[in-house]
This record gives sequence, C-alpha cells and structure tokens, in this order.
Amino acid sequence: MADIHMNSIVHEDKTYLQNEIQEILRHKMIHSVYQPIISLKNGSILGYEALTRGPHNHPFHSPLPLFTYADEAGQLYPLDRLAREKAIQGAFFASGEELLFINISAAILHDPQFVPGRTLELLEAQGMNPDRIVFEITERSSIEDFSMAKRLLMHYRNQGYRIAIDDAGAGYSSLQAIAELHPDFIKVDRSLVQGVQSNKTKEAILEAFVSFTQKLNIEIIAEGIEHLDELLYLTRMGVHYGQGYLLGRPSVEKAVVGPDLIDHIVQQRKIHDTAGSTWSIGDLINPIRTFDCKALISEVANYFKTHVDAPGAVIVSKDVPVGLMMRERLFQQLAGQYGFSLFWNRTIDQVMDAQPLIVDQHMPVETVSQLATSRDIHNLYDLVIITNEGKMAGASSIRAILECITNARMESAKVASPLTGLPGNIQIHRELNKRLMEKKRFSVIYADLDYFKWFNDRYGFQKGDQLIQYTADVIQQSIVVCGKPFDFVGHIGGDDFIAITSTVDPERLCREIIRRFDQGVRLFYEGDDWYYVEDRGGNRIETSGVTISLSLIICELADAVTLEQISQASAKLKKLSKGYLGSIVHCENIGIENP
Repeated sequence: MADIHMNSIVHEDKTYLQNEIQEILRHKMIHSVYQPIISLKNGSILGYEALTRGPHNHPFHSPLPLFTYADEAGQLYPLDRLAREKAIQGAFFASGEELLFINISAAILHDPQFVPGRTLELLEAQGMNPDRIVFEITERSSIEDFSMAKRLLMHYRNQGYRIAIDDAGAGYSSLQAIAELHPDFIKVDRSLVQGVQSNKTKEAILEAFVSFTQKLNIEIIAEGIEHLDELLYLTRMGVHYGQGYLLGRPSVEKAVVGPDLIDHIVQQRKIHDTAGSTWSIGDLINPIRTFDCKALISEVANYFKTHVDAPGAVIVSKDVPVGLMMRERLFQQLAGQYGFSLFWNRTIDQVMDAQPLIVDQHMPVETVSQLATSRDIHNLYDLVIITNEGKMAGASSIRAILECITNARMESAKVASPLTGLPGNIQIHRELNKRLMEKKRFSVIYADLDYFKWFNDRYGFQKGDQLIQYTADVIQQSIVVCGKPFDFVGHIGGDDFIAITSTVDPERLCREIIRRFDQGVRLFYEGDDWYYVEDRGGNRIETSGVTISLSLIICELADAVTLEQISQASAKLKKLSKGYLGSIVHCENIGIENP
C-alpha cells in the first residue's frame, strides 16, 4: 500500500510540473538576462550571452530544472524556440555592434521546425543582421548524427550566423563537436578555468586549446572567471575572450567594465604579445611595389615581366592596402584559354586577393607567424603586408619570418636555463644594464631556498628539480598579480632566482611570493612531518621544512647605482636572512641622492 501511495504522489507531482510547463509555454512566462563576453585584449565588449530565466519565485526560475523537465515532458523543442524568441526580442543592444550568443541544445538540431526562417524574421523586427548571432551548442544532450548536424548548421552559416561549441574540455563529445563542426568560437568550461593559475594540468590543457585554435582560426572564450588571478593568467596565456561574474553578471542593462580591470587586461596582454621574442614584424619590413586598385591588369603583368624577382605586389587605395597580387597567381589566370582577352584591360581589383594577411608593424614576429601559417594552403607562402597606423609600410616573406624566429629561439636556447626555461645569467646582466641606463626607479629581488640541499638529498634530484620549477612558477605568478608589464624573471642557477620589477610596491610583491611558496611547498613532503633539517654544514636546525629567503634592493632615481652596489647589497641581505627561521624578506634602498 505504501508503494502505491508513493507512486500516486510522484504521479501527482509530475502532473503538476507538466501543467506548469504548459502554462509557462502558453503564456510565454520566460525572459532573458544577458551576461557580457569581454575581450582579453583591450577590455571591450564582444557581445552578450542570453540566459533564460523562468517566472520569479517559481521552481522553474532557474534554467537547469526548466529545460531538464521540459525535455522529460516532451516540450524541449517549443521551449527552446520560445527561448530564442525571447533572447532576440529582449536584446537591448540591438542597435549596436555586439554579438548575441543564443544557447541551443544539441537535441534541437532534430527539431523539424528548427530550419525554417522564424529566427530571421525576429532579427529583422529588431533591426539585427544574422552575422551578429552566434548559436551556442550546449551539451544538454550529445550530438549523435554529425553529418546531419553539419548540414543543418551549414544552412545557418550560409545566412551569416556563427557557431560556438560550449563546455569545451568537459567531455569527449564537445571535442568531437569541435573537430566535426569547425566552430567560430570555443567556450572553455569553467571547470578548466577556475584555479588555472595554480593547476599545471589545467594550464597545459588550456595552452593546448590556445595553440590549436590559432592554427584553425577559432577564438576562445573562457567561462566562469570569478577571480582576478584567473583573469590575469588567462590574459597572459593568450585566451581571446572571457566571461564570468568578475567581468559582469547577467543583467538586462548594458555592461560596464571597470577601468581597473581594463588596465589589468591591457597590461597582461602586452606581456603575452611580447613574450618569447623581442622582434616585431616591423624589423622585417622590405619595400614592395604598390598599384592603385584601379590600375589595369596589363600594367601589373608588365611590371612582373620586367622584374622577374618580384614575388608580388600590394594593391592600395589612397595608401591603404586593400589586396595582394602574387606573381604566379596572376600569370596562371592569364595563361588560361582567352585569359589575355578576358582580363588584359580589366582593373586589378577584379582578380586580386581581397583578403590578404595585413598586420601592424608592432605585432610580434611569433604572432605573425602563427597567423600566416594558419592560412589556407594555397595562400601559405603569400607575402605578409605590414602597415604603420593603417597606412602601407612594406611587406615580408614567410621565409624571412621563419628565419627570424629560428635565430631568436637558437639565441634564447643558448642562454636560457634548461630546467625552468627562464633567462640565464647573460640575459640577466643585459636586463640589469638596460634598467640602469634608463635611470628610472626599479627593484631587484634575489630569491633562494633555505635547506634545499637537505631536501634534494632526502627526496632525490627529480623531486628537487620539481621544487625548483615550482619556485619559478611561484615567482612568475606573483609577478602576474603584483608586478608590471615587462617585469623580468631570471634563473641564476640552482635554487637562486632574480626578479626585476618596476612596481611601486615591491614589498607587496615579496609578500605574495612568500605566501604562494609557503602555501604549496608542503605538498612536496609527501605527508612527512619535519622536526629538523640539516644545513650545508650538517648541523641540525629545528624547522618544519624548506623556506624561501628574499633580498629586496630598491634602486632609487639616481645615477650612482651600479651593478657592484646591487651585488654587494644582495650579499649582505642574503647573509642577514640566513640568520632567521622561516620565509622572510629583507630590504635595502640604494642610490638615494643626498639632499
């Protein structure tokens, strides 16, 4: 009898919820809120994701139970259509340029009413074009028939709509969707984003995403950013866009990104853009012949005939590059049947490549290389056009770009630490001399580990190497949070490191290094409790483990500071630090001018 009674209650609950779903659909009792998606290059707003909400103070106010039960009740298709309608009608930014991201379940691809042009009608009523809409395929259910999905999505793509894959990294199905559907955007799941700055596995996965999306010309959106550390780390890593409570909560009003956040984003992006190479593409500029876009094809062909070494020419309009004409491509067109009679007296803009790779002269060579090598194979060896403030400046060949990168990497490998990859002593001295020549205030932080030899002897060199790499990560991560763009971290050797910073509060940076180091170093002890260690002389010291000592030398605005002064101050502070137990920082100001 109890089972019959329970089944009756469950049946009544299901009937009630099913009626509630029908009521919501009948009276269109849902609405959309919009969460901003922010550029991690300059802090601008790319667009908004429309998030569905049910009636206020209702069990179906949250989208998860709303869509879950609608699916169970066989009402997913009509609910999804209504959600799209509400998302478009409620878009308060319709008159602007921001994109609108609309969630669609993978199951909706089977909806027989999904393909017809209802969405286009709604957009036209709002004054929006399809190229501002991104269909975000969510993982409420997996895609079973990718060939059908590609056909349906191609129908939308042909109208100008774009595609995003949601929850990337959360499961195999989303990775397969990326491979099969070739989306415009990938939204990285919050499970990979949260705590990425302190999780090497998550970092490696995200770096892989950044690397392969560059080759496929796909843009990444990191979801669930809630903490500043995460934002700074993702920006330095090269992730394109971010979304999360830190950047903006779902709302029905236009988002405003705070100036402090924009400053952080811009500074960290500068670090990413200049990382790994001091060369900009402007260093590889070569002069190239230009033709006006209305020049005759015959004029360009005659130029190539008399200049047999010219690989191509840039087509311009009022000194702004608008196209590229490669030598071989032009002669291939002219060599066809009736080629000369068809093209000879036409203008060059009718046959030029209207979408060449055009880059600013300040863009790092590494970045240009990634863009160039991700092009279609037929354009792989085309010239790269270089501009200065949008005006024609010159061009560079792929060969010159690759040679530059190879030489820079070889030079870097000669002087970098093989264990941490950080700059070695030659680069450290160059950086110190450069700072001294600038005659501006800067600070030097020398860091070394206490009782590292004891740790290395006890746990072995492999664990010792891991601790060295951990220390390098701690210093770099602390620079991300408390430092400035173009701050420098080097590996002197062994367990000795150096950081050169222009932050106005170097003491805060030192405290952050100590906090992060002490927080994570105990993980290396494998659950052991240390009551003592041994110093380099074999003497027992009562302490709980490896600590870090920092010597902070603040070089004030003066011409008198020398490398010898910095070295002497560091040696004195290091000796002082060794007299204390625990992680510690000692500070000295040098180069202070006498009043």
